[in-house]
Amino acid sequence: MGKHSNSNPGDTGAAATDPAWECEGKGACELKQRRFADTIMPHILNLYGSCAKAKDFDMYAPNASFEDPLTHAQGVKQIKSAFYSLAKVFGESKIVEYHIHESDIAPGKKEILIDNKQHYKLLGKNIHMISLIKLYVENHKIVRHEDWWDKKPLRNRDTVSFPLVGRVMEMGRRGLMLATHAMMGFGKDPGSHRD
Repeated sequence: MGKHSNSNPGDTGAAATDPAWECEGKGACELKQRRFADTIMPHILNLYGSCAKAKDFDMYAPNASFEDPLTHAQGVKQIKSAFYSLAKVFGESKIVEYHIHESDIAPGKKEILIDNKQHYKLLGKNIHMISLIKLYVENHKIVRHEDWWDKKPLRNRDTVSFPLVGRVMEMGRRGLMLATHAMMGFGKDPGSHRD
């Protein structure tokens, strides 16, 4: 498990606290071993930083899902809509600090936990939130991406006392995602919109 702040990896301050990095002097940090999480973190930071590009979504399997307490996206196009919408809603968004734990759960399958602090600016007001991002990976592609706000499990038919209430919550997240998907051009990349 490593600790990072959202700064330049060549800066010994952030890298020195991660055992995957070896620092032997100012500006002389080298990555000792490369975890899958290390290859996708720049893309995750772009997604949450409202500066995602089409290539940032290459880490997802075609039928991947993304879910947070507000939305449930199914497939890469809906995941694009979910993250491209951040720039439309928030004046600023980013992950400001994170810790990564990666574990193999079966051959070709990994679970990556990213314990993080996020910062948003909405209508001029700063919002700070802790979150647990859970990524399930199969054959080097993310198949499920969950964002647990305040580190609380997503509420659904399996996690609430009354399954019917959980089912209604799931349907609400799907409905909000479909509306977001339509407003965001059905997952079109920003450079591909016609004026």
